[in-house]
Amino acid sequence: MGIFSAILGAPLAPLKGTVWVAEQVRNEAEKRYYDPGAIRRQLEEVSAAKESGAVSEDEADELERDLVARLLESTRRRKSKENP
Repeated sequence: MGIFSAILGAPLAPLKGTVWVAEQVRNEAEKRYYDPGAIRRQLEEVSAAKESGAVSEDEADELERDLVARLLESTRRRKSKENP
């Protein structure tokens, strides 16, 4: 049965490889997006931009809310991986 599935599955091999690569890229992107260290650095950058006047109070508040939400989601994801 293995040879038949290999023969019949051969045309799908490029697609399977493409899907695998796409999953790896997505996983790496999520890892970087939810990296707590990167989020904290971005929060510091927003704070500095607010102090220098580069962004308004309202813009800074919105950015900070988004970053804190990402940080909370990062914590939730880590906990769910630790306790499956």
